[in-house]
This record gives sequence, C-alpha cells and structure tokens, in this order.
Amino acid sequence: MTTTQRPTTPDPVTPDPATRAHDDHVTRRAMLGLGLGNTLEWYDWMIFGLLAAIIGPQFFASQDPVSATLDALAVFAVGFVVRPLGGVLLGHVADRVGRRRVMLLSVSLMAVTTLVIGLLPTYDTIGVWAGIVLLACRVLQGLSTGIEAPLSIAYAVELNPAGREGRAAGYMSFFVNLGILLASLASFLTSWLVGGDAMAEWGWRVPILLGSAMSFFVLYLRRSLPETLSEEEKADQPTGTWAGLRTHWLGLLAIVFVVGATQAFNYAWNVGLPSLARGSFGEDPTTVFAMTTGLGVILLLGSLVTGAVADRARLSRTFLVTRLASVPAVFLMLLYAGPGMGTFAAVLFVGGIVLVANMTLYNVVATSLMPKYCRATGTGLGYGVAVALFGGTASYLLVWLQTRDLLWVFPVYCAALSVISVVLYLVARRHSGIFAGE
Repeated sequence: MTTTQRPTTPDPVTPDPATRAHDDHVTRRAMLGLGLGNTLEWYDWMIFGLLAAIIGPQFFASQDPVSATLDALAVFAVGFVVRPLGGVLLGHVADRVGRRRVMLLSVSLMAVTTLVIGLLPTYDTIGVWAGIVLLACRVLQGLSTGIEAPLSIAYAVELNPAGREGRAAGYMSFFVNLGILLASLASFLTSWLVGGDAMAEWGWRVPILLGSAMSFFVLYLRRSLPETLSEEEKADQPTGTWAGLRTHWLGLLAIVFVVGATQAFNYAWNVGLPSLARGSFGEDPTTVFAMTTGLGVILLLGSLVTGAVADRARLSRTFLVTRLASVPAVFLMLLYAGPGMGTFAAVLFVGGIVLVANMTLYNVVATSLMPKYCRATGTGLGYGVAVALFGGTASYLLVWLQTRDLLWVFPVYCAALSVISVVLYLVARRHSGIFAGE
C-alpha cells in the first residue's frame, strides 16, 4: 500500500534584519515623498488664494482693483469646481494602471502650472491671453489637487502594515498643514523683505517660484515610490471600477458627508472666522493673522497626536468620538458675536483642538469605506464633490449669514452634516463588509 504525501506549505520566512531595515528604509522614503508632495500641493494651492489681491490686477483688464481681485478669486474657485473631475479621471487611472504613476503625474502637473504662473507675462504684455493661461493653469491644478489628497492617504495606508492607519493619516495630515503654514510664512517674509510696492510689482512671483523649485526634490523622491497595486490585483478585480462604485454607492455617499462635514468645519475656522473678525468686526489684521498662525501650529502638531491615538483606541471608535465632539464644538462660534480678540482666540483655539482630530482622520476613514479595486476612484470622486459642495462654500456662507443676523444657522448646518456623516458611516460599514482600520 502506497501513501501519497500532501505537499507541505513552507513555513513563512522571517526576514533577516538587513531585509527588514531595507524595507523600512523604502517605506520611510516613500512616505516622505508622499508627505512632501502634499506639502507642495497645498503650498501652491494656498499661495494663489493668499496673493489673489495682488495677482488679480496683473492678469485682468479691470481698472478697479476690487473687480480684478474678484476675477482672481473666481479663477481660484474654478479649481474647486474641477476637483471632482480630477478625482474621477485620475482616480480611475490609479485603480486600473497603478498608484505610482498618478502620484508622479499629480506633482508634475502642480509643478509645471505653478512655474508657468510664476513666469507668466501680465495683461499689459500679452493682453487677454494672460487671464486665459492663468485660468488653464488653475484648471489643471484643480485636477491635480482633486486626486492628491485622497489617493495619497490611500497609498500611505497600503504602504504601511495593518494597524497603523491612524499614524499614516497623522503623518500625511502633518505635511498638508505644513504646506498651508509655509504658504503663509513665505508670503509674509517676501512682503516684509521686499516691501509693499515691490511685492505688488514683482515680489508676488517669489513665493510662487519657490513652490515650483520645491517640486523637483519631491519628484526625485516620488520617482522611487513602490507600486501598491499588484498586477494580480489589477487582473483579478471582481468587477469594473464603475460597477464597483455602483455596488458600494452607500460608501460613496458616506464619503461625501464624512469629507463634507470636515471641510465645512475647516473652512469656517480657517477662513470664515478670520474674515468675520477682519471684515465685520474690524479687528486688527496683524493680530488676526497671528491667531490664525497659532491655529496652524495646533493643526500641525495635533495631527501626529491624533494619528497615534487612533491606532491605540481603534480608528472607527476615534472617528466616531471626535466627529460627535464636533457637534457642540461648532456652536462655539456663537460666542464670538462682536469685537473682542480674547473671545476670538478662545473660540479659534478650543474649536481648533476638535478640528485637528477631524481633519486628521477624515481621509483615512473615507479610504476605509472603499475596497482596494475601486478605492482611488471612489475616494477621489467623493472627496471632490464634498469639497466643492460643502468646503468651498462654507466661509462665504458663514459671513453672509452673519450679515443677515442668522449666524446661528451655520453651526446648526455643520452639526447636521456631522450627524448625517456618522449615520451614513455606520450604515455603509454594516452593508459593505469592509473593515479596514480595525
């Protein structure tokens, strides 16, 4: 009698220390490339908004500086409108071709368009073409930004071992906030060094060209990014990307509100309240900028703390607690009903502590609601729609409601978005069977 032996499965091989060290080095380098790419994207994005009042008269024909500024801000807004398109188009490519190529394309688009804006001749030199080229650059930047934030988080989660999703989110959020802070700092230092007249004439180009120069280092780092979507995963996708979105439509809807509630809170605190302080209540602009810089520091450091806490306490639980905490937090703005920098600072900073937790976690939570084969498309689309609907309108809505003595409506609106996001998150998780981050 003969016996047939079953083939034995070899025991998993534990990597030797040298291999582990090499893998850790590759991951750290990849995370640095992803993080600095986010810094660059948000630096370039914020620079345009900060310098809109100077850029407008350079590229538009209006003799009224206010009208020219509004033209520039309208071009800035176009970037928000095309973000969903960038999320869909580039997200679909990332799900079909791979993450690495899209991450390189995203930074390349931002780098080239920023360089063009920094060197673009003014209206006095090339006429109406100045405004046309500027608009084209902002459209491309909107496409780039529409995929950078959601895909970089998804990429970071896929690069890191399970159980470290929170730290990956905190790391990426740190670099986003670093870009926003550097944009403010570069604008301030340039204006301080060259003076107001020179800043309006040519100095505005300096912080823009600085962002373009930074891009070459980021491209160098991203050149060696590993691919997290294997050939087998591309070939074995259970359905097409669009069929996957139809299957996980609840997850997509939840992403819109998870991101949207955070963005409404974010733009209210970072843009709306400072605009209220300077415009409606006549606070000293220098003091207001000092307070908003302090908020930037809270967001910068708090993102790392939030990420570490999320991994220890569990991502879903941390998200639910911090999201529900945002409901009472947004009502703090009602305390700032008139001039008073003490009240403004207290509202800004106390609310900022809750804001940083929500800002750190919203993208990684969105990532957890989509399976890998349609993750880039789903998170890109949901993120873009949410920012366009709820983020880009928040600061305007806040100031408009205050002028109508209806400021109380805004925190009610934000609180409702937060509650809806929690309900949809729980329902989507129950129906999807996806439990990333647990």
